[in-house]
Amino acid sequence: MRYRTFGRMGWQVSEIGFGAWAVGGSWGAQPEAESLKALHRALDLGCNFIDTAQGYGNGRSETIIGQVLKERRGERIYVATKIPAAPGPWPPSPYCSAEERYGAVYLRERLEESLRRLQTDCIDLLQLHTWTRAWNRDPAPLETLRQFQKEGKIRAIGISTPEHDQNALVDLMAAGWLDSIQVIYNIFDQEPQAELFPVAQEQGIGVIVRVVLDEGSLAGKWTPETRFAEGDFRNRYFAGDRLPWAVRRVAQVRETIGDQEPNMVTAAIKFGLKPAAVSTVLVGIRNVEQAEMNCGVSDQKPMSDELENALRKHNWRRAFWYEGM
Repeated sequence: MRYRTFGRMGWQVSEIGFGAWAVGGSWGAQPEAESLKALHRALDLGCNFIDTAQGYGNGRSETIIGQVLKERRGERIYVATKIPAAPGPWPPSPYCSAEERYGAVYLRERLEESLRRLQTDCIDLLQLHTWTRAWNRDPAPLETLRQFQKEGKIRAIGISTPEHDQNALVDLMAAGWLDSIQVIYNIFDQEPQAELFPVAQEQGIGVIVRVVLDEGSLAGKWTPETRFAEGDFRNRYFAGDRLPWAVRRVAQVRETIGDQEPNMVTAAIKFGLKPAAVSTVLVGIRNVEQAEMNCGVSDQKPMSDELENALRKHNWRRAFWYEGM
């Protein structure tokens, strides 16, 4: 496993991070025993960065992680979690009030819930799970998070970018509000190269890449007839004609990769790791096999500059697909 510096925090984090959404059960049935084995195996392989959220299984993901952390006390494992906005439009609309969606009392209550489930008295990275640029002029929720930092209850502050407007965080980064950002970056969605990555490097901000496999399509295993289990998030993400549309685009990516990488998953993860601004790439891991396959990518040689350049043509300016969370 290779390690990278997490912005100005100076943490040495594994370049492959454990994405813990699936262990919460939002991607179909997930036995807790499998989740525990997957977490332990990833940690054994050198992964030391875990990303979760209160919304992943309504706290289930945090609880499972807390159990593992208790069993592995003494090891330096970095944990990031996310607080969702209070009920309302997702992502927040320009008309939403920051006080109503991320009020100080609400944030403190939510922080205490995460501390309890993770069985710790200090969280490495506390992120707001979504945002709107309408709050940039008066980012009061971040003032609250700074207070938590002063109290020693969190070490770093971050935001997970609003999916439809990732550049909404550029001004906040430049103004010094954030220690990290979590951003969508993959072969299809390369927009962060324009502004987010350069500003993050200039400001010493940790960059967490999410959705590196485009919620699974870039693994290259699906057909237009693929179906997902009941309760699986991907039933909404790939609703209607979106799945066959994505399958066609993935076939074009596969032609570009050819035999230059062992498989599509490896190529997609390596592409996410190429930008110098990136601190860690989150990959969903729900069993031991996935832990070994995904963590193992870090032990291979990086993607060539030539292949990265060739894959840039697959940047896909599609309309955003989420219908709400």
